[in-house]
Amino acid sequence: ARQKLGIAAEDKVVLFFGFIRKYKGLDILLEAMNDERIKAAGIKLLVAGEFYEDATFYTDLIHKYGIASSCIMHTDFIPNSEVANYFNAADVVVQPYRTATQSGISQMAYHFEKPMIVTNVGGLPEIVPDGKVGFVTEVNAAAIAEAILRFFSSNTAEQLVEGVKEEKKKYEWHHMSAAIFKA
Repeated sequence: ARQKLGIAAEDKVVLFFGFIRKYKGLDILLEAMNDERIKAAGIKLLVAGEFYEDATFYTDLIHKYGIASSCIMHTDFIPNSEVANYFNAADVVVQPYRTATQSGISQMAYHFEKPMIVTNVGGLPEIVPDGKVGFVTEVNAAAIAEAILRFFSSNTAEQLVEGVKEEKKKYEWHHMSAAIFKA
């Protein structure tokens, strides 16, 4: 997957996936990527999704923060046949949402067994148990930057992947059908 996307095998990769809309907080994540510790660690941001707003706002931020070399932008339509490449190329999926009820991106991360960093909004903390499958942060660049740094510096990636594998069992069909028949 990394080879197909032109990403080095040793790179540390954060994924932002899905439609780019204000409420999804890509601008907050870009500000987090401006953290000098993230820059020094060589962490890359892979953005995969279409702009539903003026792209200039985001490209201006990338240039303002001087993070163009750390951002891998794939902002055209991503066909279903290519989705796996983006998740498999990432170490962690970040959802820096300002607001949310829930997110299909979380379920995709579970499918691809990727740890997540989500903000403490809507139902995200309910489906991403903090410290088990990833980290839940407040909705600000500093907190998101801390969570990204914690993920890459604490050597907990393997533990979090195991937590994802265990937690995703809740979302398997047989659990859902059992709940329906029980009702």
